[in-house]
Amino acid sequence: MDDKARITEWLQPYLNNGQLYIVDVQVVGRQGGRIKVTILLDSDAGITIEECASISRRLGGQMDESNFFGESPFILEVSSPGVDFPLTFTRQYIRNIGRQLTVSLIDGAVRKGRLESVADDHIILDIEEEKMSKTKKKKEALSLAEAPTGPTPIPFEQIKKANVDVSFK
Repeated sequence: MDDKARITEWLQPYLNNGQLYIVDVQVVGRQGGRIKVTILLDSDAGITIEECASISRRLGGQMDESNFFGESPFILEVSSPGVDFPLTFTRQYIRNIGRQLTVSLIDGAVRKGRLESVADDHIILDIEEEKMSKTKKKKEALSLAEAPTGPTPIPFEQIKKANVDVSFK
């Protein structure tokens, strides 16, 4: 079992019976050198700094006691994914219904709009018609004219990356 899988297994008792979930676990560095472990956790209601600190203290203590990385020093960071981290789980999409998303598709297309709803196998994105500036070339205008507008289903298997658009309006 690799380090990432072992850490994921060790995290399970700290996830409050599924209330919290693991978004990502990264282990970088080398044995014998400094190792950095980054754990991103979330929940349907978000996660607090206090929850992250508590898990970090308990898991870090457990890793120290067991000599998880042998004699190699390590840094452990436990945090929430933050607004710039892509949505990866259905639970994250559900929590962001009503917000603006930028969705990059596997075919290279990019769709922007408000997330209307989430189903088991797709999302519904209310895609806005993109406003053309005077400097847009005709070729770009033609390709945008083919893009869908209004409520549009997008299957999860077609989504390469989806991010929440942060607005300070």
